[in-house]
Amino acid sequence: MEELGSSFGLDLIIVLVSAVLAGLLARRFRLPLLLGYLGAGIAIGPNGFGLVQSPGVIESMATVGVILLLFTLGLDFSLDELKRVGKVAVLGGLIQIMVTAGFGFLLGRGLGWDINASIFFGFMVSLSSTLIVLKILMDKGEAEAPHGRVMLGILLVQDICLIPLMIILPALGGEGGDIGLTIGVAFAKAAAFILAMFGLGFWVFPRLLGRVASHSHELFLLSVITLSLGAALGATALGLSPAVGAFIAGLLIGQSMYAKQALADIIPLRDIFGALFFVSLGMLANLNFAVENIGLVLLVVAFLLVIKSLVAGAVPWLFGYTFQTSFTTGIGLMQIGEFSFVLAGVGLASSVISDSIYAITISSAVITMIITPFALSFSGAAYRKVSQWPLASKLVSLRTSGQAEFMDLDISNHAVICSQGGVAKTLTRVMNRRNFPFLVIDLDPQTIAELRRQKAPAIYGDAANPEILRFARLDKARLLICAMPGFADTEQVVKNARKINDRLDIVARVSSDIQAEKLKKMGVSEVVQPEFEVGLELSRHAMHRFGMTTIEIQYILNSLRNMGKPE
Repeated sequence: MEELGSSFGLDLIIVLVSAVLAGLLARRFRLPLLLGYLGAGIAIGPNGFGLVQSPGVIESMATVGVILLLFTLGLDFSLDELKRVGKVAVLGGLIQIMVTAGFGFLLGRGLGWDINASIFFGFMVSLSSTLIVLKILMDKGEAEAPHGRVMLGILLVQDICLIPLMIILPALGGEGGDIGLTIGVAFAKAAAFILAMFGLGFWVFPRLLGRVASHSHELFLLSVITLSLGAALGATALGLSPAVGAFIAGLLIGQSMYAKQALADIIPLRDIFGALFFVSLGMLANLNFAVENIGLVLLVVAFLLVIKSLVAGAVPWLFGYTFQTSFTTGIGLMQIGEFSFVLAGVGLASSVISDSIYAITISSAVITMIITPFALSFSGAAYRKVSQWPLASKLVSLRTSGQAEFMDLDISNHAVICSQGGVAKTLTRVMNRRNFPFLVIDLDPQTIAELRRQKAPAIYGDAANPEILRFARLDKARLLICAMPGFADTEQVVKNARKINDRLDIVARVSSDIQAEKLKKMGVSEVVQPEFEVGLELSRHAMHRFGMTTIEIQYILNSLRNMGKPE
C-alpha cells in the first residue's frame, strides 16, 4: 500500500476525484460528462493549478482508455446498422469528411503549414463528437428525429473512417522517399495484420473464449481484456496504431456468440479509463498557448462554426431533407470530436504535425465541444430566425413547393398529425381502420414515401412553418395531434395553429409537467406524457397479475390519469 502515498498514487486520486466533481457539475447543468472531464484536466494540469506531478503516467493509462474505446466500437459495430442509416449517412458521411478535409487543407496551407501537415489537419477537423452529440440528442428526446438519425448516421461513418485514416495518414510523416510507396507499405502491413487477426478471430478467439467462459466469468473478462491489449500491442509492433489493432480485435469478437457479454463486461472499464483519457486531454490543453495565439485559435474555431457547419448541413439537403433538418445537422456536427484527439496523437507521434498544430487543434476542439450543447439547445430558435432571411426562405420553399397538388384541397373536419417517424405510422393505422379523415406532416422523407405508397395523405415539411399548416387546411381541421419529440417545435406548432384556427382541438406530446402546464395555458386540450403513460400501462399489468378485476384496474388508472401525474 506504500504506492498509494507515492507521487503516482496521489496523482491518480487527484485525477479521479476531480473527474467525479467535474462530472457532477456537468450533470448539474445537463452537459455531457466529457466536458466535465476536459474541464477537470484543464484545472489540475500543468497549465492550471499544476496539481498532477506525473502526467506521463496518467497519459499511459489514458492510452488504455483509447484502446478499450476502439475495442468496444469494434464489438458494437454492425453492418445492419450501417445499412439502416442509408445513403445520407454512408455517401453523405464520406462527402462531409472529404469536403471538410479539403477546406481544412486550404486553411492549413493559408496558415503556412506544409502539405502533409495541412492534409492531416484537414482530416482531424473533419471528425465530430459521437459522445457529445448522442448525449444531447438523448437528453432532448431527438435521437429518432430526422436530424437525429442523420447526425448519428454520419457520425457512425466518421467513426468507421477513423481506422483507414489512422493507417494512411501516419505514412505522411515518412522521411523522404515516395509517399505512395510509404502508404503502400503501410497498407501492406495493415493487410498482413488483418489477415493474421482474421485467422485468429475465426479459429482461436471463439475456442479460447468458449473454454474460459465455461469455467469462470472472471477468466472470461480477463481474456477479453488480454485480447484487446494484445491486439493493440501486435499492431504497434507492425508500426500501426494500437487503436487499429484494438478495433479489429473487437470487430472479430463482435461476430461471435460472446459479443454481447464481452461488451457488457468491458464497458465499465472503458468508462473508467475513458474518463482518464479525457482528463489527460484537458491536461494537455495549453491555456497559455491559446491566449498567446488567440487569433489563430479563434480563426480555426470560426472555420469550424461556419465552414464545417455549412458542409455538414449541405449533406442532408443534397439527399432531400428539409432546410430545418439540414440547419440542425450543420450545428450538431460543427465540433471537433474525441477521435480527432486520437488522430492528433498519432500525427504528433509520427511527426506529421508539429506541437503548435497539435496545441491549436486541442484548444479549438475544447472550445467547440463547449459551444455545441448550447448551440443545439438554441438551434430551434435560431432556425426560426434564419428561415426568415431571403435566401433561407427560398431554400425552405424549395422543399415545400408542390405539396398542395398532392392533397385534396377540399379536405375538412380532419385530423392533422404532426410527427417524426414511427408515431405517424401507428396513428395512421388507427385512422384508416375507422375511416377518419386525416393528413400527416412529417420531416422524414422515408416516412412520407412509405405513407404515400399506402395512399395516405402526407406532406413532407416542417409543421412549425405556418405555410405548411395552411397547406394541410388547418383552418378546416377538427383536430391537431402534435407528436414531435422536441418541445420547442411543439410550442411553435401550437402557437401558429392557434393563429390559423382558434377553435381547434389540440393534443400534444410533452416530457415534463412544466411543459404540460405551459401548453395548457396556450390552449392545448390534452397532453400526453410518454413516461407517465408507460407507468400506467406497467401498473395495469402488475394489478392484473395480482388478481384485480378489469373494472377495478380501469378505475384506478382513470383516477391517476385525471390527477395528471403519479402520486
